[in-house]
Amino acid sequence: MKITWIGHSCFKIEEGGCSIVTDPYDDNYVPGLGPVRESANEVLCSHQHGDHNAKHRVTMISGGANPFKVTKIETYHDPKKGALRGLNTIYVISAGGKRIAHFGDLGCELEKEQLEQLQGLDLAMIPVGGYYTIDAAQAAELVAKIGPRHVIPMHFRAENGKFGFPVIGTVKEFTDKMESVIYTGSSKLDLDRAPEEQVVVLIPQNAKL
Repeated sequence: MKITWIGHSCFKIEEGGCSIVTDPYDDNYVPGLGPVRESANEVLCSHQHGDHNAKHRVTMISGGANPFKVTKIETYHDPKKGALRGLNTIYVISAGGKRIAHFGDLGCELEKEQLEQLQGLDLAMIPVGGYYTIDAAQAAELVAKIGPRHVIPMHFRAENGKFGFPVIGTVKEFTDKMESVIYTGSSKLDLDRAPEEQVVVLIPQNAKL
């Protein structure tokens, strides 16, 4: 299974000739990121905000057997049960013997049953920037509870301010709390050839660096 971080919370997930794009952002929504212009067999949106729901920016393709099994875990975009920002969906995606989860704009603590559903992941894509989502400390605590083999942090701003919302935190605030981290310098991760480190920091493909 191959993962490409397009930027913000948008990823392209590829397996067996098919692909999924998660949380495509609309044009001019996320500072420092170029427009999403991808093609995929399926688009998953964690919630209906413009920086996560721009399905019309993805060209839909068909054909071939779909290897992906997708299940949903319904959560909240804020710590007040959606009163501030509404609902959020975690997508658990299985294919090719791998099981991964995209946490969208998770803004709340998870219930015991939800945490149990997220055990044994090969990869977790987790927001770490705070303000709109859980922050670095909460993300680190979540990782400790679910124990994924790998973590890709998302929804943060660059240290140099070249991408991401100014009000959210940097990835360093998260990685400083983790023991096993690698900065790959790439936007791509092949789960079959993943590094030993748990936290894998990618560079957004669409970043205007």
